[in-house]
Amino acid sequence: MFPPVDINDIREKLSYQFRPLQRSFQFWVRAIDIYTGYKVFQVRVNFERDVQKREALWERQHELAADKVYAMCADLGGFFLKIAQILGKPDLAPAAWVRRLVTLCDQAPATPFQTVKLILENELGQGIDDVFDRFDMEPLGSASIAQVHKARLRGDKSDVVVKVQHPGVQDLMMTDLRNLQAFALYMQKTDIKFDLYSVTKEMEKQIGYEFDFKREAAAMECIRKFLYQNNRRAPVLVPRVIRDMVTRRVLVMEFIDGIPIMNLGDEIAKRGINPRGRAAAAAKQKILQSLTLAYGQMILKSGFFHADPHPGNILICKGSEASQLPYIQVGLLDYGQVKDLPEPLRLGYANLVLAIADGDQLRAAKSYRELGIETISNCENEQQELFRLATTMFDTKLPPGVTMLQPFSEESSIKKIGVQSFPEELFSVLRTVHLLRGLSVGLGINYSCAEQWRPIAEEALFQAGRLQGARMLSPGLNNAVRGEDYFREAK
Repeated sequence: MFPPVDINDIREKLSYQFRPLQRSFQFWVRAIDIYTGYKVFQVRVNFERDVQKREALWERQHELAADKVYAMCADLGGFFLKIAQILGKPDLAPAAWVRRLVTLCDQAPATPFQTVKLILENELGQGIDDVFDRFDMEPLGSASIAQVHKARLRGDKSDVVVKVQHPGVQDLMMTDLRNLQAFALYMQKTDIKFDLYSVTKEMEKQIGYEFDFKREAAAMECIRKFLYQNNRRAPVLVPRVIRDMVTRRVLVMEFIDGIPIMNLGDEIAKRGINPRGRAAAAAKQKILQSLTLAYGQMILKSGFFHADPHPGNILICKGSEASQLPYIQVGLLDYGQVKDLPEPLRLGYANLVLAIADGDQLRAAKSYRELGIETISNCENEQQELFRLATTMFDTKLPPGVTMLQPFSEESSIKKIGVQSFPEELFSVLRTVHLLRGLSVGLGINYSCAEQWRPIAEEALFQAGRLQGARMLSPGLNNAVRGEDYFREAK
């Protein structure tokens, strides 16, 4: 007698095996639809001579495309939630895209609790009730790779956060990345003169690291130690890792009490504080100052930095200052994406920061060459356009007349200065600057991170023997002295 055949089991296995093919098919159908929609529209809109009507038509096209991009990211989930985080920035995408994509930043389907329980018990080697005195079944949040639960360890009085990896997500994300790489190759050969393929290769490397929570725990401890040792008071709070409670798929850490930065406006309104008043402005300035100082020190002084400061990873914590709005300490979460810049790139970027801060076009061009960014000019005023491209890419304050990157526009710096080769390892710096810029736009503060980072860049170059006679001040002290005045002027 043959054993009974379980039809449902066979169907599940076949579905699992063909899932990558199904995702690839869904991606290409939707991506081609969005792309061809824009290309057809570009031809059609050229027949409209009225400027206002052209702008209205473009807005309508962006809205149609935004709905399609949102649907693709929401339906496919996983890696495409990270794409939504990258694209959903006011300076990087049309306003219609931002309005739709910003709601996807911290939303992903949660893994059922019974599955979470099995993962925890397999990873920790103990029953969940033997380890935790209390464990909330409902997660605090669920992102593309993992979800987090609030809990309390047995024999402890403090709450912890338990991060648990979604099962089976890694293979699907790698499939998504390969599809994106193929699309990026096509785009850089046809429409966008930028080395997009190298960017996607770096994304592949970084996202691959996110599946190892042991690596994340080590990175969190390293950055926490660096920031706490280099400042009298750390500019951001970094969760403490709970020793002996870390595996490749489970990470237990200190719970930091606060509100997501995306909810800051609601918190201000709930407290009856004027959102345009001095108290609200001071709180926003303090938040941006703290993040700017922390990232300046990490990137330029250490070279090892948290490379994912999107709004879902930033908490506004309860501070100790007696103020109408005490939520002015910043917590920085999720250390799955970190980057260790090689020394030449760290110092090369420090040189570019000084060039941007000083408005030095010649030095910016030299810095690009030092960093290994190869460009080709399609215009007469090459040096001026190259500097404009550098500030658009690597500073939070956009050049005059630029509101966002517009790769399809003939007036775009990317059209005039083609980027033929871009170092993969520099993508994390580029992405971090763009995420900081998105935060500054959201907070209503237009400022230059290059100007704020100038003293840290000077110190880095001075210590490497590449800067003589620099005006040396402690980066923390320099920012504390001049930061408030600068941010007040930038408003």
